[in-house]
Amino acid sequence: MNRIEDLEKLISEQRNVKTVDIDRLSMEEILRVINEEDKKVAYAVEREIPNIAKAAHAYLRSLKNGGRVFYVGAGTSGRMGVIDRAELISTFKMDPKAIIPILAGGVKAMYGPSEMAEDKEENGRRVISKYRVDERDSVIGISASGRTPYVVGALKEAKRRGATTIAITVNPDAEISRYADIVICPLVGPEVIAGSTRMKAGTAQKMILTMLSTAVMVKLGRVYSNLMVSLLPISSKLRERARRIVMTEAGVDYETAAKTLEETGYDIKAAIIMLKAKVDYGKALKALREAEGNLEKALNLALNSSSSSKPRRG
Repeated sequence: MNRIEDLEKLISEQRNVKTVDIDRLSMEEILRVINEEDKKVAYAVEREIPNIAKAAHAYLRSLKNGGRVFYVGAGTSGRMGVIDRAELISTFKMDPKAIIPILAGGVKAMYGPSEMAEDKEENGRRVISKYRVDERDSVIGISASGRTPYVVGALKEAKRRGATTIAITVNPDAEISRYADIVICPLVGPEVIAGSTRMKAGTAQKMILTMLSTAVMVKLGRVYSNLMVSLLPISSKLRERARRIVMTEAGVDYETAAKTLEETGYDIKAAIIMLKAKVDYGKALKALREAEGNLEKALNLALNSSSSSKPRRG
């Protein structure tokens, strides 16, 4: 079977019967057609939640066991991995060395096409070997078509090395699925513009990666209630958010929250423990170490060391 016949079999490459006259529509009509198609994405992703959960458990297991999580992709798919990892650093203070995005073509490909970088399996195999991937790691191959050679090569090599392999695609029976322990395949249907997988396929990939990583961060204790208590306060906006979190959770005024955060170098968890358990910074840090960073457990430890009270949220 030739490459054209292969493409014709892919759902993501087929023509959408609802949009064949899109070039004759008004601007508002075009936007409504796109929006109607986008509505299908969330339902397609919903049907994959059992598989997303399996992937989340693998992701969490790797991080807890000292392993790493790799996002591997080309073009739009690869950029989604780069974006998700970047957001995890500022939102949850994740170690950049623990979650590694691999984009075919490197940094240059983040801003535009990279000549044929995705077309060789050997390139994907080589990068996995370079990182010395092993059985503690998880490798997530992201490919709308499910047949990108770079991603195929990366998953093959990762599987050979004993890593947990995960495939995210929008085409059933995709080639990358053969080398994946876990397959996530939301059936979003043909794109509004035939083959333009930056549209529904890209939206599905973004949703899945956000769901995966957020669920894992919650289970790692980097969220308390629904608050971002592990955020990295690298901007005035994020420092302001940190103050609001401490105000909300510790029940204090703005000045008290700001002063306590300054004392801790903007460690939100430590500031909350200091204010709620009425302990100093050293004791707050000790409680956090003993609780392995889990704020609820650390609060209980700090409170029990000073009284028999239990922490209350809000």
